[in-house]
Amino acid sequence: MISTARALLVAAAVSLSATAAYAAASNMPTQYQPDPALKTESVSQLRARVSQACAVTQAKLQSGVSEASLSRSCDCYAGRTMRSLSIDEVQAYRDTGVFNDTARAKALTALDACKLPRPQI
Repeated sequence: MISTARALLVAAAVSLSATAAYAAASNMPTQYQPDPALKTESVSQLRARVSQACAVTQAKLQSGVSEASLSRSCDCYAGRTMRSLSIDEVQAYRDTGVFNDTARAKALTALDACKLPRPQI
């Protein structure tokens, strides 16, 4: 009886730790809810949103650099990224609020082209 209880406890612990590991490995926070406005925004509005997110992220990455000073580089990044995305990739961004794997690869290429550091993943 005690060995059965131990086995059940071990199985439960393994199951919980596996669930936590999968959640931790996800590239999207578990409580994240995409902005509903994404679904109806034009591509130029999405580009402006990507540029703003770039400025915020890069300002954190490059300590001592203001968001305003990054506007030109982030406009470069947002423009290159949005021009390179397929219709399906733009739709995936609208649906989730984050770039999918193929769009992420294109975004990383745009970061390099615009001479911006890549964030650590």
